[in-house]
Amino acid sequence: MTEPVVSVTLAAGWLPETTNFQDWLKSSGLEIVLYVLGGLLIGRFLSWVGNRITDRIDQNYNQGDALVRSEATKHRHALAQVITWVLVTIVYTLVALEVLQRLGFSISSLVAPATVLGAALGFGAQRVVQDILAGFFIIAEKQYGFGDVVTIAITGSGEDASGTVEDVTLRVTRLRSSDGEVITVPNGQIVKAVNLSKDWARAVVDVPIPAAADLNHVNDILRTVGRDAFADLDLEPLLLDEPTVMGVESIELDTVNIRMVARTLPGKQFEVGRALRIRVAAALRREGIFIGPDLSMDQGDAT
Repeated sequence: MTEPVVSVTLAAGWLPETTNFQDWLKSSGLEIVLYVLGGLLIGRFLSWVGNRITDRIDQNYNQGDALVRSEATKHRHALAQVITWVLVTIVYTLVALEVLQRLGFSISSLVAPATVLGAALGFGAQRVVQDILAGFFIIAEKQYGFGDVVTIAITGSGEDASGTVEDVTLRVTRLRSSDGEVITVPNGQIVKAVNLSKDWARAVVDVPIPAAADLNHVNDILRTVGRDAFADLDLEPLLLDEPTVMGVESIELDTVNIRMVARTLPGKQFEVGRALRIRVAAALRREGIFIGPDLSMDQGDAT
């Protein structure tokens, strides 16, 4: 007779707890599920809206007549990415607070632990805070934006990171190098950022001429190359003005370097530089002047 009494007693003891748990599932538990699902849906919606805005910006550029992105377009693209990231973070934070309340945690009672945790994070997560502040100033000061070609000097790194900006957030900057590699750089570790595609760029071509060559004749050839390049239908839209010959840049043992420069549209200096080098090499070869030391000059005379 003892065992049935114990069984009834245990059942009677567990029945209220089971009922309370079921009631909690119907009230607070259901609210937690709804908050989590709602937060996920809102986060996905904000990300979708942000992607639509950036796609619209890119589409307007691709369908326009502009050869390069304007500074306003690059800034709007980066700003849309940052605002989307901030809004999604705020939504997830608010959902987390509501879930804690439904689990029985009082927000007011979390003030003291949050203060201690904030102080600990202030010491332990200084780099994260530094990254976010640096990212804020990068966006606010329009140092660079989506599509810019940049060279970034990184703290503690022996070599710079170079490439095209694909993503700018408050914490990191992502670059795509010429080899197709994706480089992620924390904003707080950026010492110097060189923007190679802001407003306008400059293509610099150094031509090594044999020391025995007639420099005045070479200058005339380079000026002719510059005029022909500016009249070319393919290169003229990329040039802001006619390429000019700056003169002798340096003198070495067997060669004299003559510098030729051209102002180009942002990011087009590499394409223009390659085209100018081809034209310069062909024009000098036609005149019997071979780029290189005096030995090349002798070979030109022999032919």
